[in-house]
Amino acid sequence: MNSDNKKNTIRRQFSGTVVSAAMNKTVVVNIESRKLHPKYKKYYRVNKKYHVHDEKGTAKTGDKVVFVECRPISKTKRWRLVSVAS
Repeated sequence: MNSDNKKNTIRRQFSGTVVSAAMNKTVVVNIESRKLHPKYKKYYRVNKKYHVHDEKGTAKTGDKVVFVECRPISKTKRWRLVSVAS
């Protein structure tokens, strides 16, 4: 087999708001989404927090960030920071 062949993986990508930057090389990002209730047909908000690996420590609390799925870095971190919007 050729070593040039790389496995093409589809990585999930999300954007959200940093809610905590107190840890070393880790930020906690909150994602707010809307879901439709199957019976009552009313939208409701769902919040989910992700631990994201921030190697350089560039993200601060309140920043909008984009992150992607990656290999497990620790027990809770499976995401890597791509960019900081503001």
